Amino acid sequence: MTTEPESKSLLERLSDLLSPTPASASERRVELLETLRESHKEGLIDADALAMIEGVFQVGELAARDILVPRSQIDWIDINESIEDTIAEVIKAAHSRFPVYEDNRDNVIGILLAKDLLRHSQEDDFQLRDWLRPAVFIPESKRLSVLLRDFREHRNHIAIVVDEYGGVAGLVTIEDVLEQIVGDIEDEHDTDDIEDNIIKVSESKFRIRGITELEQVNDALGTSFQDDDNDTLAGFILKNIGRVPHKGESIKINNIIFEIQRADARQVHVLLATKTEID
Repeated sequence: MTTEPESKSLLERLSDLLSPTPASASERRVELLETLRESHKEGLIDADALAMIEGVFQVGELAARDILVPRSQIDWIDINESIEDTIAEVIKAAHSRFPVYEDNRDNVIGILLAKDLLRHSQEDDFQLRDWLRPAVFIPESKRLSVLLRDFREHRNHIAIVVDEYGGVAGLVTIEDVLEQIVGDIEDEHDTDDIEDNIIKVSESKFRIRGITELEQVNDALGTSFQDDDNDTLAGFILKNIGRVPHKGESIKINNIIFEIQRADARQVHVLLATKTEID
C-alpha cells in the first residue's frame, strides 16, 4: 500500500530549485518566485523584501531600451553655448551630470559634472571642453544586469544609449537601474508638498506626480476622471491599461495624453499631461 508523500517544506523546495535539474533557467526562476510569494503569504518574508527580489529578477530580463530616458526628455548641454546660459540650464535642471554635444545631438562629446562647472567656471582660463568626462556608449540591447556590473566596476554613473544606426536613443543612469530593484529613489530635489504635485509647463502641458489625487488632477486639467478603486493618478492609469507602463510611453485618455516621464518596475512616478482638442 502506497501513501501520498508529505508536502515539502519551504527549505526543501528552495533546495530542490537550487540543485541541478533538467529544468530550464526560466522555469526554475518562475518556480522560485512562486515559492517566495508563498513565503510572503505565510509571513516568512515581508512585502518590501519580496518586491526587491522580484526587482532583481526583472533586472536580469530587461535591457537598456526598456528604461532609458528618451532623447527628447534629456537635458542637453550645447558646447557652443555661453557659460552663462550653460550655468542657468544646469541650475534649472538640477541634475549632477549632463551629456554635452557639438553641432548635433548625435555627436555627444562628453559628460559634464555640475560640480566641475560650478567650481571652476569663474576661473579666467575656464574652457568647458577641458572639464568634460568621457562618455560611455552602450547599445539598446544591453542587459541591465550587465550594465549595473559595468557601472560598479568602472565607477560610472551614466551611459548614452545608441540605436542600431549609431544615433542617440536616450540615456540610462545607475539610479534608473537601481530603481528597478528598490523602487523610486528620491533625492534632495524631490518633494512631498502637495503644491508641487502639479506643475504647469504651458497652457496645455502639466507635469504631474503619480501620487497626485484624481480630484486635484481634475481641478487642474478640467477633467472628470473617476475611479472607485484608486484615488491617485498612477492607480487610475494602471487600471486603464492593465499594466505598469514604461518610461517614455504615451497613453491617451479622453482628450488628455499622458507621457510617462519617470517610472520603475512597479509604479508610475511622474507624467507629462497634454490637453488636446476634444474628439
